[in-house]
Amino acid sequence: MSLIIFGTAFGFVEAAVVYYLRELIKFNANYAISNYKVLLNLGFITFVSPQHSILPSGRLGDVEVTREAATIVMLACISFVTARDWRSRLGAFMVSFACWDLSYYLFLRILDNWPGSFFTRDVFFLIPVTWIGPVITPIVICTAMLILGVMLHLKPSTSGSAHRSG
Repeated sequence: MSLIIFGTAFGFVEAAVVYYLRELIKFNANYAISNYKVLLNLGFITFVSPQHSILPSGRLGDVEVTREAATIVMLACISFVTARDWRSRLGAFMVSFACWDLSYYLFLRILDNWPGSFFTRDVFFLIPVTWIGPVITPIVICTAMLILGVMLHLKPSTSGSAHRSG
């Protein structure tokens, strides 16, 4: 339960940060990424290298990339402390990540009435390159991650050691 609570609360923090950024940069409801090189297009997600940052300055972009990396570190840390073996830790990471990302979109919808639809284009991640695609992509992936993560995290350990629940 702590993984779900942590992930959901962290999703609100993420939505609040993005809400503030959008207010400051006068975001106009859709990311206008033009002039980019497609590195890999999977249809539901595209990895690109933009010629110009989607953020107004390179420094802001550097801070955003560092914030994204810190997010992954925090999710990994909560997973580490709520489980004892690698399988359960992987499951815990998947649960906290999924709850974080799903609640991010829910809270952003509440705070900013965004996204307008499941097919609204979004920038998912900036590490190691920019990831773009429709909002439905992370919703479907995170729903699957949540289910698989719960199964991995809650499955009894085969090593015979006691299991801490998260």
